[in-house]
Order: sequence, then C-alpha cells, then structure tokens
Amino acid sequence: MLGSTVLEVAIGLTFCYGTVALIVSTLQEALAALFRLRANTLLAGIKTMLNDPRFAGLARAVYAHPLVNPHTDGNARSEGALRSKPSYIEPAHFAIALVDSLWRVPGDFVQLRASIDALPDPQLRAALQGLYGRAHDLQQFQDMLASWFDNAMARMSGAYKRRQLLISLLLSLLLAILFNIDSIHLFKTLWQQPALSAHLQHAPAALDPALIGALSVLPIGWRDFPPRFDADFALQVAGWMVTASTTLFGAPFWFDLMQRVVRMRNTGAKPEESGAALRVDSRIAAAAPGGAPSSVPITAAVTAVTAVSTNAGASALPRLP
Repeated sequence: MLGSTVLEVAIGLTFCYGTVALIVSTLQEALAALFRLRANTLLAGIKTMLNDPRFAGLARAVYAHPLVNPHTDGNARSEGALRSKPSYIEPAHFAIALVDSLWRVPGDFVQLRASIDALPDPQLRAALQGLYGRAHDLQQFQDMLASWFDNAMARMSGAYKRRQLLISLLLSLLLAILFNIDSIHLFKTLWQQPALSAHLQHAPAALDPALIGALSVLPIGWRDFPPRFDADFALQVAGWMVTASTTLFGAPFWFDLMQRVVRMRNTGAKPEESGAALRVDSRIAAAAPGGAPSSVPITAAVTAVTAVSTNAGASALPRLP
C-alpha cells in the first residue's frame, strides 16, 4: 500500500508540474511573438556588434540588404521605420551584407582595406582591420566575419535565455498564485487521498481542454479568498515558490518522468517463480527406471526442492528413497 501511495503522489505532482510548465512555455511563445522579442534581441545584438546604437550607420546598411531582410524596401531611415525584422540571420549572409556595405568598388578586395580604414568608429575599425589582415582573400575574410557574427550571437543568445528563465519564473509564480497551486498542500492531500490521481494514465501531448480538466481534479484552487496572513499563509507562499521553481526544468522533463512512474504503476506485482520446481520434477522423471513415470510422492519432490535450495553447493540431486 505504501508503494502504491508513493507512486500516486509522484504521478500527481509530476502531472501538475508538467502542466504548469506547458502553460508557461505557451504563454512565453505568445509573448515572444507579440512583442517580437527574438527579432528585437537580434537587432540589439547587431547594433552592439557594429557600435551603431542609433541605427544610423553599418547596422542600418546591413538591415537594408536583401539577404538579411528580404521583406523590406531598404529605405528605412530609423529603427522604428523597419516594416519587418528578421528573427534569424544566416552568418554567411551577414558577412556578405557587411562586405557589400563597406566597399565602394564591388569585387575589389584590395580597395576594401581603404573602406575599412575610413570607418569613423575606432573600435569597429580595429576589429575589421585585424580580420582583414589575417585573410588571404575575400572568401576567407567573409568566413572570418561569419565566425565573428556567430560568437557575438552566442553571447546574445545566452543573455536572451537568462532573461527568458526569469520571465518563466515570474509567469509560473503568477499562475501558482492565481490558481493557488500550492505544492505543499498538494503533496499532503495526495498522500492522504492517493485516489485523486488515479485518473492520470498517460502524459498529455498538447495543451487542450482535456488537460485543463484533468488538472482541475487535483487539489488546487482557492477555497477561502482572500487568505489570512498567518503561519499557514507563510507555508502557502513556500508552496507557491516550490511550484514556480519546478517550471525551470521544462514540461518535457516532468512528462517524461510521469510516464515512467505510470509504467511502474501499470506493471503490477512480480509473478512467483516456479522454474525450480519444474526442473526438479523433470529430473525426478528422468531418474525413474525404464523411463516410466516416477512413483515418488509429491511430498518427496517438495523435500528435494528444499534440499536443493539449502545445499547450493551440491552438484547433483540427493538420492531419493
């Protein structure tokens, strides 16, 4: 009974945490699309990389290039005038767009050095001069620019992920408070009433009304609102914080763990082994004279099985009377 209770509690908790994480990730994707977070982060990274915070120099020229931003006419004079912003730029396309924005005579690799020397920003000029001095031809220079872009975007991607983790934590905490998803109360209730999670048979594949309905069966939600600010409320806040922190693992982690626990619950008890008795019976039958069926009583066979189990070092069966 204890093992069954532990499994039911584990299934209920993992289902709840996975569902909350799935809701949070869906909200995050919606917010990212609504506020164009990826596109704005990419633009901010390129402006920082090219030292063009006002979007008036090389950053604007790169975004006007058709390989970088094919859905614009290239006439945007400010960041706000951009009708579309890409969420991803191929490093090779960035390198080509930057080279096209630099040189005055297309195809003249020697003249490109003069364009780099004429850049007004000293930090950007020094960076490009260093890359140009190590390149033997135009293709190698473009490969170096693409690698430079990759490294800069890797740093921006790390900052974006950290910011998204913070947003995820805040959203999950907001959900835990709004729907009173208290992990401590949830654990106590499932431990006392494990049948509350008996309806959970498999991990959900998507966020749908059936998933929300299954979540509502669990002991969550407000019963008394507003809460009283006492010792129980402090314990409730701790339960909210535990729920919010679990979403950082992501929905796939919790649903995979839930599926494993469900398989353990559905496995059932291990059947009793009868192989030893069958082996003894076959050897008794083979020992009978003339191949006839043995007339040894059943009690003798049971005695032989006991002797085999206790005398593990014996190499043959004991002689039967």
